[in-house]
Amino acid sequence: MVTPLRVGILMSRVRVEEKLLLEQLEKRGVEIIRIDDRQIKLDVHQPWSHVDVVLERAINHLRAVYALRILNDWGVATVNTYEVANNCGDKLLTSSALIRAGVPSPRVVMAFTPESATEAMEEMGFPVVMKPAVGSWGRLLAKINDLDAAEAILEHKVTLGSFHHGAFYIQEYVNKPGRDIRAFVVGDETICAIYRDSPHWITNTARGGVATNCPVTPELNDLCIRSAKAVGGGVVAIDLFESERGLLVNEVNYTMEFRNSIDTTGVNIPARVVDYVIETGESARANREAAA
Repeated sequence: MVTPLRVGILMSRVRVEEKLLLEQLEKRGVEIIRIDDRQIKLDVHQPWSHVDVVLERAINHLRAVYALRILNDWGVATVNTYEVANNCGDKLLTSSALIRAGVPSPRVVMAFTPESATEAMEEMGFPVVMKPAVGSWGRLLAKINDLDAAEAILEHKVTLGSFHHGAFYIQEYVNKPGRDIRAFVVGDETICAIYRDSPHWITNTARGGVATNCPVTPELNDLCIRSAKAVGGGVVAIDLFESERGLLVNEVNYTMEFRNSIDTTGVNIPARVVDYVIETGESARANREAAA
């Protein structure tokens, strides 16, 4: 008798996305192992052997990358891997990976003091966008229109004084046409994409952006696949700008939200994700059995 595939799902709480993913896993007849990141204790000396693959859905970036680091070091297959989570969870690492792979992206300058940050902004030309290197949902982004605003925001960051406010990620402001694109990549395919329209310069749906279907053209698919491979592959969401220079990749997200994109695109995103998770788990199990 074949033992059902054992799929762990690492999560903080059951949001809409996790509920949809769990429903898809239940339909496949796999053994589901819920892993609450608020309760687990990972003894690095005692590797797990009771899961074939773990689907990471943690909300907290630190918990996600630490758990994935340990699981991958144990040889446990994960979606996504530590490499992907680490690259995507830090905007500088994402930008560096994209640029290294030759993916067209907005210009980014890193600075480490208020003085050098101010000089970088003046050289780049206002307006610019300043972002925390680690963050999501469009929080703590600042469009800086002039030197006075720059000095005020930099003073706030220095006063706040946390680790993540100690470096300044400065990105050129891209004058997009009232929208951006979010595309969903699973493995080697861009399965669907949406436009996110908003009169505000931040177009995240979490901040009120309205989603409509975006056709996946060969150009968009190629750029998204290249972007996904640049950060390590897997299941990711790619954010892109339409610009005078063509499509530019802004960010890559590793624990993607998709609740507003299923009906919009007509694509069963959680089903496609679960297909990939099961394929990854079956491959990992086969490799482990072959090595035994």
